Amino acid sequence: MSAAPIKVLIIDDEPPIRKLLRMGLTTQGYETLEAPNGKTALEMLAEGPAVIILDLGLPDVQGHELLRTIRARNESVPIVVLSARGDEAGKVQALDLGADDYLTKPFGMDELLARLRAALRHQLQVKGERPVFRTGDLSVDLVRRIVKVGEREIKLSPKEYDLLRVLVQHAGKVLTHRFLLKELWDELTDAQYLRVYVRQLRQKIEADPERPRFVLTETGIGYRLKAGD
Repeated sequence: MSAAPIKVLIIDDEPPIRKLLRMGLTTQGYETLEAPNGKTALEMLAEGPAVIILDLGLPDVQGHELLRTIRARNESVPIVVLSARGDEAGKVQALDLGADDYLTKPFGMDELLARLRAALRHQLQVKGERPVFRTGDLSVDLVRRIVKVGEREIKLSPKEYDLLRVLVQHAGKVLTHRFLLKELWDELTDAQYLRVYVRQLRQKIEADPERPRFVLTETGIGYRLKAGD
C-alpha cells in the first residue's frame, strides 16, 4: 500500500498562479488544496495540510495577519511565503512571524519544489531532534558539541558554536538578523556583531569562505544553513 500524498495548501488569489502551482506539484506526487482568500484558507486548515504556500497579497485579509493567525492555530506546519519582487521588509516581517522560507515572484518551479522539500525536512528534524546533524561533509554533534568537516575536527569559540547550533536547529529555514541577534545576545541590535561571527564561522567550516556552501546569505534579511541530508 503506497503512502498517502503530501498535502500542499496553496493560498493565492491569482488563478494562473494557482494553476501553475497545481500542475507543478501534482506532477511531483503532491496533493493540492487551493484557497483564493484568507477566509477559505482558514477553513482549509481542517484538511491538515503538510505544508502551506502563502501569497501575501490577498484580497480580504493582510497576508501577515493571516500568517499570524495560521501560526497561532498550528505552530509546526511549514509555510513558504510568496512575495513581490523587492519587498524586503515584507519578507523579514513574514519570517519573524514564523514563515519558514520565501520566494520572490516570478519564481521557478524547481526552486519552489526544493524550498518545499527543505521546509519539510526542517519540520522532521525539529520533531526528531537528531543528535548528529549532517549536510554534505559538515557534521555537528549536538550532544558532544563536536563539529567536523570530513574527518577534521573544527575548534569553535563558544559564540561561534552557539551561532552554528541555532543554525542547525533551524537548518533549511531563513533566519532573520533580528532573530539571530535575539537568540545569541539578548540586548544587542547591531547586525554587524552577527556578520563578524558569521565570517569567523565560515573561515573555519567553509572550503572557500567567499563562496560558502553551508552558511548561506539571504541578502538584507539574514542567513540560512543548508538543509540536512
